[in-house]
Amino acid sequence: MCSYKNYLQLALGVLLAMLQGLSHASAYVDVLDLPARVSALAVNSPLSGMARAGDRLVAVGQRGHILYSDDAGKHWQQAAVPVSADLNAVSFPSATQGWAVGGDGVVLHSSDAGATWRKQLDGREIGALLVKHYGALASAEPGDEQWPLLVAEGERLMAQGADKPLLDVWFANDRLGYVVGVFNLILRTEDGGQSWIPFQDRTDNPQGFHLNAIASTGDALYIAGEQGLLLKWDDTRQRFAAVQTPYQGSFFGVLGKPGEALVYGLRGNVLRSTDGGLSWTPLDSGLRVSITAGLVDGRGNYRLFTQGGQMLVSQGAGTQLHLVQQRAPTPVTGATQSADGALVVVGSRGARTLSVE
Repeated sequence: MCSYKNYLQLALGVLLAMLQGLSHASAYVDVLDLPARVSALAVNSPLSGMARAGDRLVAVGQRGHILYSDDAGKHWQQAAVPVSADLNAVSFPSATQGWAVGGDGVVLHSSDAGATWRKQLDGREIGALLVKHYGALASAEPGDEQWPLLVAEGERLMAQGADKPLLDVWFANDRLGYVVGVFNLILRTEDGGQSWIPFQDRTDNPQGFHLNAIASTGDALYIAGEQGLLLKWDDTRQRFAAVQTPYQGSFFGVLGKPGEALVYGLRGNVLRSTDGGLSWTPLDSGLRVSITAGLVDGRGNYRLFTQGGQMLVSQGAGTQLHLVQQRAPTPVTGATQSADGALVVVGSRGARTLSVE
């Protein structure tokens, strides 16, 4: 049988546990307000995207980790980041100015080549942006039925809180850029992120599919999404117009060069167009695993990477892909080529350098 002393010790233990729980609860800080923790293991933790800032490489990943390297990925330093939200993508239109996006609708900006960052926007503000922007249009054009629907979408985002991730970011220069995300979430800035314009009304995406990636091929700007959604910027109509393709599965990325575009996604599917997206030809990847990253290397060849760590390289005019064996393949979510030609990739096991063949 338990003695009175045992009961007293048990009661004190329960009380201490409750007090400790209350202490932890009162100490809670939202990831949007909690700076990323500096860790020596950050370079080996999951990373999601990467870009070049001049000769520097900048990679982003989980828990707000941002790393940069000035020696082609041999050594990395961790940047000062004001949030701990998971980051998905990064874009540097110049050597110093860059933007990163991620969970909870966060948008970060750096003006020193990725060494330090500040928050420009987060999901707690996006809903109000939609309500204000589309509310003004509803007042100016009371007969247009789309404006009240978009106001309601903004109100829904406000009610649900900051839980909608941004999945990609692309900037044409230090002022003009886009961020895209789930459920047709898209914003445009024309002043380097000081203000943002909702663009949901400028996409041919009536079903509200996720916008997974945005990229330029040099002469065209594309958005790749789920369930076969592919959009292309139409400068005359000032909107992202739907592009028809022969594949109805999700796309995860677009890349290309003037006169040519590749779009890739689920189950090893790759499509190629040489007529501005009017027609698309499937390329045989020989794989049934999702392609999750890609780049155009210094020789003009396409290099595609999968969630299984395989690398595909184009041959000839880009009409064929062949598999390049990797010594220890690991999932790849971002890739770039350094100024000295090194091929650097990031993924679930951090950053690593691959041989260029």
